[in-house]
Amino acid sequence: MNSTSAILPAFISYFVAILFSACTSSETDQSTAGAFDRFDQPPNIIWIMADDLGYGDLGSYGQEVIQTPRLDQMAAEGLRFTQFYSGHTVCAPARSSLMTGQHTGRTRVRGNFSAHSGGRVPLEPADTTVAEILQQAGYTTGLVGKWGLGEPGTTGIPNKKGFDYFWGFLNQARAHTYYPEWVWRNTDRVILEGNQGGERGQYSHDLDMEESKQFIRANREGPFFLYMALQIPHAELLVPDDSLVEYLDEDGQSIFNETPFLGRGNYSAQDKPNATYAAMVTRMDRDIGRLLDLLKDLGIDENTIVFFTSDNGPHSEGGYDPDFFNSNGPLRGIKRDLYEGGIRVPMIVWMPGTVPAGEVSDQVWSMWDFLPTAAELTGTEPPGDIGGISMINALLNQPQQDPEYLYWEFHEGAFSQAVRFDDWKAVRNDIDQPIELYDLSTDPGEKYDLAEEHPDIVARAEELLRTARTESIHWPVELDS
Repeated sequence: MNSTSAILPAFISYFVAILFSACTSSETDQSTAGAFDRFDQPPNIIWIMADDLGYGDLGSYGQEVIQTPRLDQMAAEGLRFTQFYSGHTVCAPARSSLMTGQHTGRTRVRGNFSAHSGGRVPLEPADTTVAEILQQAGYTTGLVGKWGLGEPGTTGIPNKKGFDYFWGFLNQARAHTYYPEWVWRNTDRVILEGNQGGERGQYSHDLDMEESKQFIRANREGPFFLYMALQIPHAELLVPDDSLVEYLDEDGQSIFNETPFLGRGNYSAQDKPNATYAAMVTRMDRDIGRLLDLLKDLGIDENTIVFFTSDNGPHSEGGYDPDFFNSNGPLRGIKRDLYEGGIRVPMIVWMPGTVPAGEVSDQVWSMWDFLPTAAELTGTEPPGDIGGISMINALLNQPQQDPEYLYWEFHEGAFSQAVRFDDWKAVRNDIDQPIELYDLSTDPGEKYDLAEEHPDIVARAEELLRTARTESIHWPVELDS
């Protein structure tokens, strides 16, 4: 914590400088900059990430059926982004992108599983994470929930990658059950007595939320960084009865049309998949609201910046049909697609008194921009080999430098790629497939392929698809030079 005093002047002066340079009204400059005078240390940072929550699953993003009053309130009290992107379209590489500040053409973990290497790939000592940067800046760092970037005994476990405290799942597949027999606390297994032998006594999401609140209480003096990698609403579809009842009629039947799911693999049978999905989202919403209330009760809400997002688009697993609730909103595609519905996700940023309330931003940015943004917040330098850029101006809804481009690659089944630059989005669904081209300014649903009409833009996209990535021993690809 002794670095706080050294960080403070840079922290305040940086914000004052950008506010005075970005705002056109001197009155606004002075009132906004004055909000930082009360800080005696850098802000606490909380990153909350849902699992497989779609762009259209929140009321503030157009959802009309699933109830999300607390996240909608968070959006009303904060800044809602409409063009924020995950690092990937599935779990592990999205999280690797978030942690390392690199897109999935460069980050270590580019897939959930490497068929070439024959297993899951961990982060290595050379991979600097945002948690390590914040830890070095005097932050106490905690991770609760789903990791996916290092199995037991590897170099990639959270306690070796910058986290002082870890509670949850190392293997992302184990996080697909909500009544596990055990979880990790740091490097020790914690047996959950109520969940032995198939019993359903302790709902893991509830445990994650309690661990998160305990971490906040224990570190209220700050500064702290808490990464909440929640499981909801990933399959399997299960939720305690006290949440499910909201979506049942007086006879205990679902208020929705349902197609029962008979069970498959690790996912248990579910006769009310739609009601259960909605109830899971609403339970998460309730609990995030309670966490924001805790920040207010502790008197640290105005010195805590909270990010809420999802790791990728909505799933179609465990009996859930994402079309039923229009989970991807106006976007095309779902999880495992590189169309917008697979990678464009909600992003709400909340910090009372600093982040503007009730505003909406169309700033284009991505998960790999979080690391340099967090570094700027704390007055520290990010690694030199990352692809992200600081988005602090965007967090204040001020004029912001745009990324040069955003890039994704996906290795399940085929090798697909996507790149966005300006308002253009190019998608190639396999290495030998033609490039599709979409103008997102007029066609966010990617309905109209304009490749034949703009060969010059296609040529630029093709060059980026070739040069944006580096070769990986775990996910090798041969591209034409």
